[in-house]
Amino acid sequence: MFSPPHHLPDRFHLVFLCAGEWGGGNGFSPLPLVPVLGGLPPARSCLEMLLPLLPCLVLCLLLLPLAVLWRRRPSQDARLSWLVHLQHRVAWGALCWAAAWQRKSLVRSTLHAGQSQQRALRRCLQGAQSPRCPLRGSTDIGVFRNHLPLTKASQLQEEESGVQLLPPTSNQYRGEVSLQATLLGLAALKKTCPEVLAPEGTARVTPSSPWPYPLPWPWHALGQLGPAGAKDPRALLLEALRSPGLRVLEAGTAVELLDVFLGLEADGEELAEALAAGNPGASLPRRAAELREALEQGPRGLALRLWPKLQVVVTLDAGGQAEAVAALGALWCQGLAFFSPAYAASGGQQDSRVVRCRLGDVVQVVGAYNQCPVVRFICRLGQTLSVRGEDTGEDVFSEALGRAVGQWPGARLLDHGCVESSILDSSEGSAPHYEVFVALKGLRNLSEENRDKLDHCLQEASARYKSLRFRGSVGPARVHLVGWGAFRELRAALAACPSAPFPPEMPRVLKHRYLAQYLQRRVLS
Repeated sequence: MFSPPHHLPDRFHLVFLCAGEWGGGNGFSPLPLVPVLGGLPPARSCLEMLLPLLPCLVLCLLLLPLAVLWRRRPSQDARLSWLVHLQHRVAWGALCWAAAWQRKSLVRSTLHAGQSQQRALRRCLQGAQSPRCPLRGSTDIGVFRNHLPLTKASQLQEEESGVQLLPPTSNQYRGEVSLQATLLGLAALKKTCPEVLAPEGTARVTPSSPWPYPLPWPWHALGQLGPAGAKDPRALLLEALRSPGLRVLEAGTAVELLDVFLGLEADGEELAEALAAGNPGASLPRRAAELREALEQGPRGLALRLWPKLQVVVTLDAGGQAEAVAALGALWCQGLAFFSPAYAASGGQQDSRVVRCRLGDVVQVVGAYNQCPVVRFICRLGQTLSVRGEDTGEDVFSEALGRAVGQWPGARLLDHGCVESSILDSSEGSAPHYEVFVALKGLRNLSEENRDKLDHCLQEASARYKSLRFRGSVGPARVHLVGWGAFRELRAALAACPSAPFPPEMPRVLKHRYLAQYLQRRVLS
């Protein structure tokens, strides 16, 4: 285990670029990620990056119209034309060249990241010497951090302090590092499993993409099924179901992919009818029969029954996805590898164990790439339960809940949310307590004995919680089973906010009554 070096700066921009993050059914492995730090010289623009590849791009440009016309010719042969294969090979050659250039650029820029951060800090301190700045002459670290915050300051903060604070990262810079992450991730995926990115071997089943940056032409035509920019999840899923030879399944996040499989189970017959009616030929009605047969055998291994050649599931790793990844790996996507192109966050503060990111993610430094930390996601700040000052963190609660669910026969945890009893006014006449909402697969009712197991696991996980429970200051946690649609509605409400980020942040601890009521209205038992 790697301890953070003492020379890590207090402020840096974390954009974790990976050569591929692989995981099995039990979750993702520690992130082999490379952060590009703020203060580094900006990378070349996309146009400059593409100039060395001009011959390849011109060839793709000449081949694209012919390939499109050839694809539109009616044919009973499922194999693609040699022209399409040639276009695919040329596009991949261009991508490999670009990825190699980005890898060299990344290595060069991270060799001296520490010196770059020191220069950025000196520029920041020089700006603090103006007569109007309250930092002038002060050596107190608290005063420094208050007036030079780690995150982007609002306009009001800048006006009140009378000094322009650290400049925010430009949109151009964010776009460049996102493109770098996408290129390196695609190259790593192809290097590890060369056959998975064959022409028309990839399908995305959610409107959002797991890749941080939409690839510029010609790489957007590397063989992904479905119309470009499609936003209808049903249309995307139908397009994937029509192609039994898929090798890669993409979704924006693991939670979104879980929604897809749950919807597939719920609407399987309707989707089978749509498949059968989609073409008067014999192939799609046969495919509809295959879908019905695969669904009859239950959720375990469903993906491989639908797509026997499937090898990799690509989703974007983010906080709050571990339960969905575990459920997918144990049931629908059993036997498949999970690949995450990137993990991104911005802002940071050195801690005794982790870096604290502006998005609220707590990560653990587990290694180093040149002068940059390699990290693993731990939990999120602000996701704590505290009815008597006990401060039960997200990681502690999730561990206790996982142990409790493991003692519920046949149950698989899909999602959960918590709320303090005072928010729902449910502690009247009793001690304050936790209200816990869970979505499960394989269990339709919870006995009182099973509900009590969560409270016992919480006492084992937290000595402070156990002490409060022993004194009666905190009441036992109350567990409610809800339908999966409750969490889908909650995510939709959160995503509807104009400032909602992507990947969407799914809070485990709900601080607002109206959000908790989305779950409360869908309680089954």
